[in-house]
Amino acid sequence: MKPQTSDVPVLDAIDRRILAELQADGRMTNVELARRAGISAPPCLRRVRRLEEAGIIRGYHADTDPQRLGWEITFFAVVGLESQKESVLAAFESMVAAWPEVRECHMIRGGGDFLLKVVARDTAHENQLTQRLTGATHVSRVQTLQTIRTSRALAGVPL
Repeated sequence: MKPQTSDVPVLDAIDRRILAELQADGRMTNVELARRAGISAPPCLRRVRRLEEAGIIRGYHADTDPQRLGWEITFFAVVGLESQKESVLAAFESMVAAWPEVRECHMIRGGGDFLLKVVARDTAHENQLTQRLTGATHVSRVQTLQTIRTSRALAGVPL
């Protein structure tokens, strides 16, 4: 386990319970969260704000169903670049950050430089996105992996 730094608060069992509950349901009221954490509402709210200020809670969002919104295909792309110079890496990250279809971008080691999670409306759109990737500056290879089904997609981390 990494040692705590001065800007990261030490998390106790109540903080971890709050985080676990919010990961499972970020829409619950502070009163309900406090009840589940076993504390009263005012200290619960203070703890949540402290966790937000520390950057442990990065935000709240709705978990939407891509297919019901017209995004039929989810695929992953393993992207290799011609160079690992920081300027090349940063330029690639900036480029894909501007693509709304790229939902995640991870710099990786072992078999590529980046792993992207991408959504597409249909096969033709997937092919267009793949062509844009393969034709991008400094991209030397792209391997795409289309999902068939997702049986597990949990938010957050184990607490």
